[in-house]
This record gives sequence, C-alpha cells and structure tokens, in this order.
Amino acid sequence: MTEPPDIAPPQDWTAVEHGLWEAFRLGEVYDLRTGIPERDDPATDRYWGPDRTVRAEAIAKLLLDGPPAVSGRVSAVKLSGAQVSGQLNLSGGHVTPYVEMHDCRFDQQLLLPECSFTTLRLVHCAIPRLEAARLSTTGDLHLAQCTVEGGIRLTDAHIGTDLLINQLIVRRDRHGRALAADGLNVAQDVEAELIEATGEVSLRSARIGGRLSLRGSMLHNPDGRYALNAARVTVEHTLYLSSGWVAAGSGGGTPPAGARTKRFTAEGGVRLDDGRFGNAVIIDRARFRLTGQQQLSLRRIQTPELRLTLDEPPTGLISLVGARVGNLTDSRRTWPESGGVDLANFTYASLTPEGPFPLSERIAWLAAVTPEYGPEPYEHLAAALRTGGEDSDAREVLLAKQRRRRGALPLAGQAWGYLQDVTVGYGYRPGRAAVWMAVLWALGAVFFATRPQPPPTDQGAWPHWNPALFALDLLLPLVDLGQGGAWRLSGFAQWVAAALMMLGWILATTVAAGASRLLRRG
Repeated sequence: MTEPPDIAPPQDWTAVEHGLWEAFRLGEVYDLRTGIPERDDPATDRYWGPDRTVRAEAIAKLLLDGPPAVSGRVSAVKLSGAQVSGQLNLSGGHVTPYVEMHDCRFDQQLLLPECSFTTLRLVHCAIPRLEAARLSTTGDLHLAQCTVEGGIRLTDAHIGTDLLINQLIVRRDRHGRALAADGLNVAQDVEAELIEATGEVSLRSARIGGRLSLRGSMLHNPDGRYALNAARVTVEHTLYLSSGWVAAGSGGGTPPAGARTKRFTAEGGVRLDDGRFGNAVIIDRARFRLTGQQQLSLRRIQTPELRLTLDEPPTGLISLVGARVGNLTDSRRTWPESGGVDLANFTYASLTPEGPFPLSERIAWLAAVTPEYGPEPYEHLAAALRTGGEDSDAREVLLAKQRRRRGALPLAGQAWGYLQDVTVGYGYRPGRAAVWMAVLWALGAVFFATRPQPPPTDQGAWPHWNPALFALDLLLPLVDLGQGGAWRLSGFAQWVAAALMMLGWILATTVAAGASRLLRRG
C-alpha cells in the first residue's frame, strides 16, 4: 500500500535515508554497522561509503518535523554506524522524539544551543565539536565513549536527570577549554569517569543534584592554569577524584576481583574554591602534577567530610585556606615534608588518619609546613583531638603551640616562657609544679633541720620550732602557717629563706598562668 504523501519521505532522500524514515516511525534501531569492530570505529579514518551515509538535514527533518509514528509505536531516532554528512543544526529547536546514536561519525560540529530534548544519547560517536550552550533535557544526556576533537560547550545547560560522559575523549577548543560547562545544572548525577580531557574542564558555578564522579579520569592541561576549574560548584552529594576501574562500562564503585584500576590524574591546577558539597569530597589515590603557580586549591570549601589520602604529595601547593570540614581523613603520604601547604583559617571538627601518623610526627610536620607561626593550625588540631576524646594528645598539641610561639617573643618573653615550660609545661603539665614544690620543700626542711634553732622574733611568745613547717610556710605565698614570721634568720640561712620565698612565688605565678590558659581554652 502506498503511504499518504504527508507521511512519505521526501523524494530526494537516498535509500539509506528512506530506511531511517521507516525505522523512525517504528521506533526501531537503524543499524548500518558491518559487525567488524575495526571498520565500525568512528574515530578511525576508514572510508564509509554512501551505503552508510545519512545527511544531517534528514536527521533534522525527523527530529523537528518528523512523520507520525506507526499506530502502537513511539517514534525515535535510533541510528548506529552512520556517517552524518553536513552540519546537524538544531539550534533553538524543540525535539520531542527520543534520540540515541551509536558509533556514528559527524562530518561537522554539532550545533544544539538552546535546543530542548527529552533524552539525548550519543554513544561512541566521533564529533568535531559539540556546541550546546543552554541546552535542556527532561531526561538524560549521554556522551559516553565519544571522541570530540574541538571541545564541548554546555554553558548554562539544564539536564533533567543524569549527565553521563564516561570514557569521553575530548580535546581543547580555540580558547583552551576541553569542556566549558559553567553554570551547568544537573538534577541528578554527573558521571565523568575514565574521561581523557586535553584542555581545561570548567564547571564554575555548576549545580549538581547528586554526585560528581571523575574516578579514573585524566585531565591534561600542563601549560594552562587549570586542568579542573570548578570554583563555586555545588554538589548535593559527593565529589569523587579517585581511582576508577577499567571495564566495558562505568569505572565507579567497588572494582571486581582482578579488575585493572586507573588513578585520577590532573596535569594542571585543580580549583574547587568556594565549593559546597553535601556529603563528602573524596580525593583518594589521585595524582596531581603541578608546575609553576598551579595549585590543588580547596579554598573556602564546605563539606561534612574531606578525604585527602594520596600516595604521594602534589608537586605544587595544597591550599585549604578558609575551608570548613566536618571530618578530615588524611594520611602521612598526602602531605609534603615542608612547605607546600596553606592551612590559614582551615577548620575541621574531627580527624581520622588513614594508616600510621603518630602525633609527634604530625606536630613536627605542622611546624615544617607553617614557616611563620600562627596559632590556628595548632588550635584546630587540638579541638579535633578533643572531639575524638583524645584530651592528652590535645594538650600535647597546645604545649607544642606555646613552644612554637615562644620563638617569636622578645628575650624576656622567651625567658619567662622557658620558666613556665620547665615548671608546669605552660599549664598543660600541672603535675610538674607539685614535684618542684615537693623537692624544694624537702631540701628546705633538711637544710633548716641541720641548722641551730633561730631566735624568735617575739621574745614573749613563739611557736614550737618545726623545720618542715617553716620551709613549707616560706614556699607557700599568701598562706601563713605561723612559722615564717616567727623566727629571726641571719647569714646564709636568711638567703636560703629568701630563695625559697622567691621560688614559691614563681611556682605560684606559673601555675596561675597555666590555669588561666586552660580556663580560657575551656
């Protein structure tokens, strides 16, 4: 039966395009692949003849003004293994049919700015460039395994569910960006695992309703400022910059036994400044190869958990200036031996080291990476240890802070600091004062016991001579045991008494200074 003219394909369409027309009305896959992998790979230069070629204008006709579906069917473009000749330009269009294209090769850049789709899936396709600023979908956008030589632009795009670009290979545009997605809005997850990007990946001010996963990806932009620029990004769940496992599908989650894993690698700066993360930032087993002024910058990020566990420190600066973290998980191997870290105003509520990281080493490392003394890194570490119930370790950190501070004081302040350290450990070791007091009391008691009884100051009445009480009365300021002022000393004994009184006052003053310091911290 001959089709009515309004649903017949245009007369100038080729036989291949006629077949696509019928498949569109039936909602079926139109597969032009040969079944031979090396001949079907769109990224090769192998010639695909007319029997595998579909004009871009034919696809546009179907998507924007296609025929009605066969009764009981849903129309869709499901095209595999085709060479798309000409430029597919859907700018500003409203595409209702479902679109899925596998192993297709586009001759020219794909223009989709301000175009709306339900779902758009381009899988393992070769595209010179994808221009899709302000694109919108009610469903997914897939670019998995595609090769895009001239960059992708998704600025201010709105994706209704997930954005999946796993195993994407994308290279820079003329502005040096591989993926320009500033202002991107994705309702659910962004899966960008095992991608290879040459040029900057820009996600500034992007909003992601689920997770952002870059597991196992390679971002290469050593000559630019950033390999990943995600300043002011908002991720409602978790950001993953960690290892992925190499398989036919996604590289996320727990790898199966024997699977080959691939580290996340950034050759160029990584910027997450002012980012907000609802669950966690996981930077695990990643590599950061930084040069010049490039940094791993996490300035002012906010996240309930930061996992920063690397096998080797970045070759450039790690900046955590102003970052606010709930739980910090780190490892000794993450941090450089000296310098290379900026911890100004970095706060975290609790600390969970991965692997051995003794407190003595952490304190020494903290001194090494902060060339100029500042109290905040020590106070924040102590607060996190107290939160974890490690009060004695917290006191050790605060004692290290006072000792570090002492080096910045004038000579008189340093002398007073040494005295507080030796006597009471700046108040964090109050038991020392009791030991000093007992030693001085014993020495004083023995000294006065071996001397003749001194004459009383009041010839009319005097207490019983007790060398131990007399020495204790001299040591305890503001306490009168009735012995110190009852006897008249002379000669060397008078000097010993004066020394005991002075040492008693010094001990009392240092104890009071330490106690007030503890009360202030409490």
